[in-house]
Amino acid sequence: MRKGKGDELRAEYSRASLGTGVRGKYLKEYRRGTNLVLLTPEVARAFPSEKAVNEALSSLITVARRTTRQSRRGSK
Repeated sequence: MRKGKGDELRAEYSRASLGTGVRGKYLKEYRRGTNLVLLTPEVARAFPSEKAVNEALSSLITVARRTTRQSRRGSK
């Protein structure tokens, strides 16, 4: 595949060439409770989808709650 004339990265970009920013672009998602997190590459390889991450974290929360309840009972 041949690269076109404009396919090379420039050493520097001017602010004007980047266009205008959009203030509050993600505000609606933020207010709705969407939460973005950056995963390390190792973690991203282990969990190929959003569903897999959520299932693993939900399981961890369940285990942590059970463990906390058991340790509280045992310490009385």
